[in-house]
Amino acid sequence: MSDRALRAATQVLAENWRGTYTVPAAGLYPHQWSWDSAFIAIGLRHISPRRAQQELDAIFSAQWDDGRLPQIVFNPRLDVQYSPGASFWHSERIPGSPAVPTSGLIQPPNHALATLLVHQSDPETSERRRFLSRSYESLLGWHDYLEQRRTGASGLVHIVHPWESGMDNSPFWDAPLAAIGASFGSDIPRPDLNHADASHRPSNAEYGKYLYLAARYRDHDCDDRDDAYPFILEDPAVHALLIRSEWAMAQLADLLGADSAGHRRKARELTDALESLWDDELGCYVANDVVAGAKQRFRTVSGLIPLLVPDLPRTDELLRTLSSEHFRLGGTALVPSHDLTAATFDSARYWRGPSWFNTAWLIAEALHERGFSDAARALATQMADLGLDHDFPEYVDPHSGEPRGTQRFSWTAALSLDLYERLHAEGEVL
Repeated sequence: MSDRALRAATQVLAENWRGTYTVPAAGLYPHQWSWDSAFIAIGLRHISPRRAQQELDAIFSAQWDDGRLPQIVFNPRLDVQYSPGASFWHSERIPGSPAVPTSGLIQPPNHALATLLVHQSDPETSERRRFLSRSYESLLGWHDYLEQRRTGASGLVHIVHPWESGMDNSPFWDAPLAAIGASFGSDIPRPDLNHADASHRPSNAEYGKYLYLAARYRDHDCDDRDDAYPFILEDPAVHALLIRSEWAMAQLADLLGADSAGHRRKARELTDALESLWDDELGCYVANDVVAGAKQRFRTVSGLIPLLVPDLPRTDELLRTLSSEHFRLGGTALVPSHDLTAATFDSARYWRGPSWFNTAWLIAEALHERGFSDAARALATQMADLGLDHDFPEYVDPHSGEPRGTQRFSWTAALSLDLYERLHAEGEVL
């Protein structure tokens, strides 16, 4: 990554900064997204640790009374630019919601890991601002929400909407959505299509189901107690990120002089539970439809994300799958979001094939930690080169590397910057 690329990535993050948080991209995503902000903070810490702390402070300040961190924190002045917005959710009418308008849904729990990395980048400022102690308290509430309200008898955390996975139109959700007879209706607001090619985005049919589920969840006060709710899925990436976050929580507890044993025990229990999602034939983890009692047998990048889990018993199998014809690590642009050989693969449409920079970062991080430094360096180099060549796109075609979605995307800039800064500091010049 050249100095020119570093400057360009920094400029993207500066342009998308909104005073207390960073939007994912101007135009298409005008609000604050939960897991985006955690990823963005990981990159921002190299530019301004104080700003990275503020990024996380902003999402923690929107925490609900039950501990959930909301998927989106809205800027109500820009409500017409995104759907569903603040006027759809009316979170102010829902008991336990914060003072700011938010979605009632959640996103994957990558926040503890981001908090740890941000603190480590400038412990002195963190301690002076009480960032670590304040964040730890928020994270305790967040993890307690996931354990108490979103974990079933299987011991696996579950999601109640495709958006909560962060991988909106993954093939994992095809059958569960098809089983839902209801839809939001024919009048589907799509302001996203003002900023992105319709062939790159989820379809109107998918959006009809998305909005139906969101409205049903909202109308039940987002209380997670709708016994007949039709969409409950256990997703391997969401669960793996929770495991990794529990290990991060153990480190945070140690830094604060608190008891870390409970976090370590929980991480091991969650790791044991993850094994029920393993598919030996596919060589990866899969999602489980709790409502139908059926595994969703697709190879997706979600099923590879558990590589991040320490002491995972399936590391060798996942590495073989990652290098196989299904994902072709090193032979494609980044890591495809879906099996290259599958009938459901689409090289252009969102999470049905294109390669994303955040999942590439997670895979690169896992490879680096396991000692596969050449593969991690190659993936990081690709991220930097593709980002600079295509003005930091949201995602890319895995075959050609051509940009898809929107551009000047914040986590693309932030995560490319992070890998360069860390690997370069360790003498692994990209």
